[in-house]
Amino acid sequence: MCVDESKCKSAGGSTISNACPGTPDSVKCCTKAICGSSVQAFLGTAEQEAVGAGNCRWVSDCNGSSISNHCPGPTDFRCCQSSDPGCGGYSQPPRFSQGGCQQVAIKGAEAIIAHFPGSIREVGCKRDPGSHPSDHDTGHATDMMCSDRLNQPTMCGRAIAEWVMNNHGALDLRYVIWGQRIWNPSRDSVKEWTSWRDMDDRRSVQQNHWVRSH
Repeated sequence: MCVDESKCKSAGGSTISNACPGTPDSVKCCTKAICGSSVQAFLGTAEQEAVGAGNCRWVSDCNGSSISNHCPGPTDFRCCQSSDPGCGGYSQPPRFSQGGCQQVAIKGAEAIIAHFPGSIREVGCKRDPGSHPSDHDTGHATDMMCSDRLNQPTMCGRAIAEWVMNNHGALDLRYVIWGQRIWNPSRDSVKEWTSWRDMDDRRSVQQNHWVRSH
């Protein structure tokens, strides 16, 4: 979570410098492994669950109740009272139809899956040509389908999309799309997803769509 350093510390979080590219120096990566009272932080895992200690995550990633005012960041980033890992929690490996998918796209998808274990439920790649030309026609595009346990849109897709952007060189990336925004290494500087260019309605914020070059 990238927030102002003062807000992070006032909420009891720890900051990591140089982890939020394209943001002011005052914006840091904020983490908070355990949320709840200071007493709960010293308890064992079973005891934490008994008294309601949890961890900070987006409400859509919490398969349980969420408590406000315990976590830094926006109002929908709250203390989740659930042992469910959030961000999917899917078994490995995800469903992945590789028929007709190019090796360069497969390797990229495997790199994402390895970096975000359990966050992706399905990977799409090659499909029959439709009315509009697509990189899926040639097997050079992959769609990462991610949602929480309740099958609701999850902001984990943003984390995946920004990781792909930050590693575009190693991934030989052509572009990445998520949440109706697009980023191209050939024309855009590295920046947080909220500053990416808008694009047409893709009808699903669950979709993390990225394409690699040949």
